[in-house]
Amino acid sequence: MLTPIRSAQDTAESMWDRYFDLVSVREENEALKQKVAELEARLLANGEDLAELKRLRALVQLPVDQTWRPLGARVLSGRMGPNAVLDSITISRGYSTGGRPGTPLVTHLGLVGRVLKASAHSSIVLLLTDPSSRIAVFSQETRAPGILVGMGTGQKLEVNFVQRDAKVKPGEILITSGLDGKYPKGIPVAKVLKVAPSDYTQFMAIKADPLVDLQHLEEVLLLEPTGAPRPLDLGEAPKEFIGPPAPKSATP
Repeated sequence: MLTPIRSAQDTAESMWDRYFDLVSVREENEALKQKVAELEARLLANGEDLAELKRLRALVQLPVDQTWRPLGARVLSGRMGPNAVLDSITISRGYSTGGRPGTPLVTHLGLVGRVLKASAHSSIVLLLTDPSSRIAVFSQETRAPGILVGMGTGQKLEVNFVQRDAKVKPGEILITSGLDGKYPKGIPVAKVLKVAPSDYTQFMAIKADPLVDLQHLEEVLLLEPTGAPRPLDLGEAPKEFIGPPAPKSATP
């Protein structure tokens, strides 16, 4: 008579033990899921830190001479909607921290624009693509001067007042000439896409693309003038970022 009772008791105890085992496994499973989520979040954060480190290293390696002091800044916001008045960005430096109006901005790839308006700790930067932007440039190889004009977001840049006899070629790099007094001489700005005689003027019709991806900026460098004289090495052209390459000497 006790055998069936003992069997039922053993079965009940076994089921009870398995229940507690399942509860323990469930709790352990939830803990593991939480741990996996934390590790994935940490991995994403580390990946973002690594990407930022690569960008900052590229900026730090940008060579400038002693006449300019590079100041790093973060981009706080971009163009505010398609109907925004200015093609601009907002950065994390103002007039009290180096972001004075007129200060040029660059990345390791080339020119971004210049500070237009500044508060104490932030500034609005006018991008070179803005329709009100005018930049005096040279073609890097043929040394043809012109004025680079912004045409708005998503539009190609135009280079005005380039003489018809200039030998500018597609693929040539445009650099700042410094003749407008707004930018240091020799900063890469854009790449020539198309060259043709203008149908309406005596100049060439030239289209170009910015060298910098202005839609995905995260960090930039401001070039603050220091007032120091520019160094010159006798017998050798300066190897700094500011200043165009020396013209090739003519062969006899």
